[in-house]
Amino acid sequence: MESSYQKFARDVLIIGIASILTSLSGIILLPLITKTLGAHDYGIWAQFSVTLSLIGAFTSLGLPYAMTRFLPAKTNKEEIQEEFYSVFCLVPLVTLVASIILIVFADFIAGALFEGATNIVRITALVILASAFISPCYGFLRSFRQMKKYSIFTIAHTYGQIGLIAYLVLNGYGILSMVLAVLAIALITFLALFFLIKRQIGIKRPHFSRIREYLSFSVPTIPGRLSSWIVGSSDRYVIGYFVGAASVGVYSAGYSLGTVPLMAAGVLGFVLPPTLSKLYDEGRMDEVKTHLSYSLKYLLALAIPFVFGAAILAEPVLRLFSTPEIASRGYFVMPLVALSTLFSAARVPIGHIIILVKKTKITAAIWIACALVNLGLNIVLVPRLGILGAAVTTVIAYGLGLGLIAHYAFKEFKFPIDWRFIIKCLIASAVMSLVIWRISPQGNVATILTIVVGAAIYGAALLLLKGFKKEEFKFFKGLFQRA
Repeated sequence: MESSYQKFARDVLIIGIASILTSLSGIILLPLITKTLGAHDYGIWAQFSVTLSLIGAFTSLGLPYAMTRFLPAKTNKEEIQEEFYSVFCLVPLVTLVASIILIVFADFIAGALFEGATNIVRITALVILASAFISPCYGFLRSFRQMKKYSIFTIAHTYGQIGLIAYLVLNGYGILSMVLAVLAIALITFLALFFLIKRQIGIKRPHFSRIREYLSFSVPTIPGRLSSWIVGSSDRYVIGYFVGAASVGVYSAGYSLGTVPLMAAGVLGFVLPPTLSKLYDEGRMDEVKTHLSYSLKYLLALAIPFVFGAAILAEPVLRLFSTPEIASRGYFVMPLVALSTLFSAARVPIGHIIILVKKTKITAAIWIACALVNLGLNIVLVPRLGILGAAVTTVIAYGLGLGLIAHYAFKEFKFPIDWRFIIKCLIASAVMSLVIWRISPQGNVATILTIVVGAAIYGAALLLLKGFKKEEFKFFKGLFQRA
């Protein structure tokens, strides 16, 4: 019989593959847009993307995420129907109001943030509404750990967008066609997801009997989610307002590449809630702590060398994925964002302690504080330092967030942190950095080869330092054999 660790690791493996494939979308679209449409249009695309995340963070009321806390233990079909359809109906209703407001004030919003692209703002409102129907469906699949289905849908959704966008852009269409492509794929994805869930649980008109309990859990997360958005994305708005869309494009290029390790954190963000909620509710605290300990260990094993590599290879990597202009103007963004990503990745397992004990108001208060610091510093620094000010502010905000969350989380309970392993990661990363610094690649092919060589050196150094235990190798070997 499969243990909880094996089931968890298998889910991580499945979602990890899907996450890597979906996260590559940003890297694929980066050269596609910048090399054909330029930094200005890539800046508009970035504004479109951050607007989707902003409105979604608010209008979802945190309910799809709450599903992963309450639904996993349910077995009664009627209870599942009631809770799912309550969320499924309420989230789009709230989103509809926000979409109407966005359409009504489209001219003003476009003038302030989208350099007059009013039609893009209006279509953005429709995309937001379509996404409101999708998020509860994804929440359902996550809640019942249907990770293969979840992965198939997210990959199909992502690459459906990429394929249609690539076809349009390469045939001479502009940014407006890209946004319409996102809307079309969102509608198709929703229909497919809804019919899948309908086959599993049928359709039932909800009575919203447990929505108050859901809201009591999820509503306190809204300020935290909005504040998290402010910390992670509001800098694009500030840059766009003070400096312009082209600078948003330059900054977003470095930011996108600097957040690559977050794909691993995103995997855990999807898998941890249903897995640990079940273990915690059953009182299996040793297993909870083991999951958290290994999650942090493997996240740091990826994030630490990435920071070192980004500090040295930022400019040639940006030249590889964008344009010489963007690389020369924004090379310093990537390593600073990479350091922020390290802080953000470490926060995922540590912050889950607060979720398990249902003290989400603490997380909300922390992110509000970080958001105020981030927004205030951006308003002060961006007009003076440009995108460098935004990058420095991001590091400060995420560092503050990690420190506060760790402080309050470890008051509830602690899990083992392998400090010796972290030191080994730092040593291996330093060795890797010395080698790639000496190589100093010139040209795209040399840059790619240097990245491969650097990763191999880091892995070899970590193995020589005995960073991983024999039991871990046996466990993952068995996992892949049974996959």
